[in-house]
Amino acid sequence: MLREMEISRAIIEAYTEELLESLSLDVAIVGAGPSGMVAGYYLAKNGAKVAIFEKKLSIGGGIWGGAMGFNRIVVQEEAKEILNEFGITYKPFKNGLYVADAIETATTIASQAVKAGVRFFNMIEVEDLVLKDDRVAGVVINWTPILMTGLHVDPLTVEAKFVIDSTGHGAQISQHLVKRGLIEVPGEGPMWAEKGEELTVKHTREIFPGLYVTGMAANAISGAPRMGPIFGGMFLSGRKAAFEILEKLGRG
Repeated sequence: MLREMEISRAIIEAYTEELLESLSLDVAIVGAGPSGMVAGYYLAKNGAKVAIFEKKLSIGGGIWGGAMGFNRIVVQEEAKEILNEFGITYKPFKNGLYVADAIETATTIASQAVKAGVRFFNMIEVEDLVLKDDRVAGVVINWTPILMTGLHVDPLTVEAKFVIDSTGHGAQISQHLVKRGLIEVPGEGPMWAEKGEELTVKHTREIFPGLYVTGMAANAISGAPRMGPIFGGMFLSGRKAAFEILEKLGRG
């Protein structure tokens, strides 16, 4: 007999079990865009306990629409090896550029991240950071609909040895430190694809003890340019942050 209650029980028990197991993490990633998912993949693949918190219903960040709704993305030669790692199909264009399907890219990276051991929690927003002894030590979470509707409901807390801000252009997690006068965020600069790609990787770093930035959040923190629908820098940024954190966790 198919009972509605048993369907509900199966969902609640399975979800709650994973959430409870994720209350203490090696790495909490905020934002399930390309740099966050790539970081999570490499972290989990190398034995780190990692979860990604995404405030939206869907994962993938801005990759789905490619450029202006043309759902293709461009990746440069330096990042082609990451496409190969994930098994993403691409075609050569010219001058060391490759074109990939945005839908295949988003779904494949997400699938491979899950298979590597990353736990995804969508519709959960990080509303603050845990700060202890001048170090980021976790994230403060709440349901996105609660925050959207302005209900006064207290959050829950997740412990993490490291937090990665992969929230994109707004660097939303880093902003929690800005409002307390602990760091400054100048915001991203105007479009310059070549420089934006270079600086995204360069500025991927630990900006405050326990807090890393990747992708466009890294450029927003440093006042570097945006780059548009070329995604190699996003992928390389996520991998760089993962490898640096793995080294600090003693798993590099």
